[in-house]
Amino acid sequence: MMRIFFSYCILLHSLFALSQNAIVKGPYLINGTPTSIIIKWETNVPSTSKLHFRKSVQKTFDSIIDTNKTLFHEIKIFNLNPFTKYYYGIGSIDSLLQGDSANYFITVASKNFGEKYRFWITGDCGNNSTNQRAVRDAFKYYSNDKPFHGWLLLGDNAYNNGTDLEYTNNFFQIYQVDVMKNITLWPAPGNHDYGSDPNAQITKDIAYCKIFTTSQNGECGGVPSASPTYYSFDYDNIHFLSLDSYGIDSNLYKLYDTTGPQVSWIKKDLAANDKLWTVAYWHHPPFTMTSHNSDLELDLISMRQNFVQILERYGVDFIFCGHSHAYERSKLMKGHYGLESEFDSTKHPLSHSSAQYNGSLNSCPYVKSNTNNSGTLYIVSGSAGSLGGAQLTYPHNAMYYSNYAIGGSTILEIEKNRADIKWLCADSLIRDSFTIFKNINVNKEYILDSSQLISLSASWIGSYQWPHDLSNHRFNSHFMSHDTQFVVNDTFRCNADTFKLKLKIKNIDSTSKLSTIHKNTLLFPNPVLQKININLEYGDYKIAGAYLISTAGAEYQIHREDILQQDNQIIIDIHNIPLSVGYYQLILKTDYNTFMSHRFFISF
Repeated sequence: MMRIFFSYCILLHSLFALSQNAIVKGPYLINGTPTSIIIKWETNVPSTSKLHFRKSVQKTFDSIIDTNKTLFHEIKIFNLNPFTKYYYGIGSIDSLLQGDSANYFITVASKNFGEKYRFWITGDCGNNSTNQRAVRDAFKYYSNDKPFHGWLLLGDNAYNNGTDLEYTNNFFQIYQVDVMKNITLWPAPGNHDYGSDPNAQITKDIAYCKIFTTSQNGECGGVPSASPTYYSFDYDNIHFLSLDSYGIDSNLYKLYDTTGPQVSWIKKDLAANDKLWTVAYWHHPPFTMTSHNSDLELDLISMRQNFVQILERYGVDFIFCGHSHAYERSKLMKGHYGLESEFDSTKHPLSHSSAQYNGSLNSCPYVKSNTNNSGTLYIVSGSAGSLGGAQLTYPHNAMYYSNYAIGGSTILEIEKNRADIKWLCADSLIRDSFTIFKNINVNKEYILDSSQLISLSASWIGSYQWPHDLSNHRFNSHFMSHDTQFVVNDTFRCNADTFKLKLKIKNIDSTSKLSTIHKNTLLFPNPVLQKININLEYGDYKIAGAYLISTAGAEYQIHREDILQQDNQIIIDIHNIPLSVGYYQLILKTDYNTFMSHRFFISF
């Protein structure tokens, strides 16, 4: 009797547990735009849906409620602000399932925000392996103090057959606790997501299409694709294409069939694209010699021979693929569509640099421009879960760096006209990285009025070496009294901008000692921070006194101990003078004459 009673209690407990609303998948973020986002989750029992959200600076929450009971919850939030952090919570009308300071999202940046954006890229991740968890943990460690703005999935997201249960166990349970609830997902399918099923290739009746709501209607930017398995989206100055290299469209067309629906859409989408950067990603790589061989497998051969030249023609900058369980990174290249043995190192690479941009030999960054946008980087990143394997001809001749011995994921960082790629390994080491710039190394000429302030800006983001200025600022301002030329370099002497400054009006009286010193004196930096530097082209002057005159007429005497004179250079320390930010002129009294500088700006 007692045994029956205990069995009855266990049954009641089980039934009670099953009746409780709990999260099975998610929450996860889909289809982000500057003003909207979709938040999805799945529960173990049908329930109503409630989502509350607020800006990080607000105290009160707004709520959205769906009274229909369902296992699959999907709520779209509208009227958000671009590139803004929001906190959120999810649950039912009756209970909150999840929601605290760890639940947040950042809306997409609209055009010309100009911030630094980071995207995590994983291929072949969902196999529930020790390597998958190590790669995840390495990313968590790397991203601890860095916001990420998107997560690109390169396919084979759930092994072995892409079933709903496999997605729950091998994808969501690995990432949903502390990764996916903050980063918008942008998936692409692989052959395992289709279950390697020829019928599913056509019908698209797969768990992937039920789990992920993709922007097939163009709601996130780009041309509508009208397909649940390929689409495009925009993020500020970046255009992304997520493609389907395994599915089959009507009339048995695949991605590499250049007259099929997918390629026809791609051509329209790229023709309409006006973004500075273009990124395409899908599962099957055109170049690989690790766990797959691009010289022997029909899908990979067809991809290389028939398709990638279209993307190269439209100036696509990066192509990311998975499928091979390794990391392989090409040189900046164009025009190679044949076998590995046909890769010509004198013809196909557009640069022989490593592009690691670290000061080592031959490491200057790749450079493209609006007028010369040729060259594509091919990256295989398929070891975020599955790992290992190499062909007899490994590494592929087109690859600058390859590694199949350790797992990893890829980080894409873009800030304005600079892009950096990093291969982040499972042990948290970055074993490969490279940098590419667009529209740098400029040569500009300015025609200026006498004493006009000109603010110069280096064309790249990084380090700077201006003449007569050790501040390492990207911007440099000058009042110029004569024609001159400035060249700014980066620390590694890879990048250089040339600025030619010419006076529009020249009314200098060469017989005047005051004008002569104007013409042959350089005062820097401008704006001035704590010290004024003056270069005298000739003359050995003994300073008898120095004063600063503000535009309001206030006069400030500079003490002799704050003046250092060496050869033809004078350094004046203004740190101890109670000055306000603004424009000033410097008066120097010497044993020869009194000189007044042109106006300059003092900033603290």
